[in-house]
Amino acid sequence: MVDRAFGSELPEEQRSAAPLAGGIARNGYQCGMVWGATLAAGAEAHRRFGGGARAEALGVTAAQRIVSAFRAQNGALDCHDLTGTDFDSKAQTWRYLLTGGAVGCFRMAARFAPLAKAEIDTALAPDGVPPPEPPVSCASLVARTLGADDRQAVMAAGFAGGVGLCGGACGALAAAVWVGSLSSGRDFSALEGRAAPTIARFLAATGGRFECAEIVGHRFEDVAEHAAFVRGGGCAKVVEALTAK
Repeated sequence: MVDRAFGSELPEEQRSAAPLAGGIARNGYQCGMVWGATLAAGAEAHRRFGGGARAEALGVTAAQRIVSAFRAQNGALDCHDLTGTDFDSKAQTWRYLLTGGAVGCFRMAARFAPLAKAEIDTALAPDGVPPPEPPVSCASLVARTLGADDRQAVMAAGFAGGVGLCGGACGALAAAVWVGSLSSGRDFSALEGRAAPTIARFLAATGGRFECAEIVGHRFEDVAEHAAFVRGGGCAKVVEALTAK
């Protein structure tokens, strides 16, 4: 919906975001709408500014605004908090569907899409601040290493630091899941199945921790701090696990 609002159609990239639904393969972390809006922000940043550090930094800034706006509108960020459902449980999933939960999600998306577009437009207004030295985003670094092109790498940039540096589920993991799903067809269950080994390697590298703030030990204050952390090898173990052949 946000892509269309900007006049873009990216069917492969949109379809490949499906495993992020339910908070990364139904694990209950950040709502899929947040991941999707962040990808749309990155696509628009690339359209306006091309590839490179500036577009990535603006993608992270846009993601920060997306997270704040989503929380303000919906009262929470994570899928589990919003739905009260463990989607790994068939019984809970059926209860959610039969009580109209999916309809509620579609309505939430319709309400959030115009707000997300407005926040992205605000974030992408050039401010003259020089971007940090690359790599700016752990998520973009993983995406590029896995073969993403410049546009796709910028699309993933805002995932950094657990989406817009908010400390949630790791953005590098989400980037690996998303890029791994590109060109994988339309079968949602197959896409989730392809994500499973990536998630397993990630959890082995992080001691079972999903969230950036827990893995790193703090939340990043700004884009420059995150970029310096990545440049200094702070995410090296996670990046290695996610990009292993």
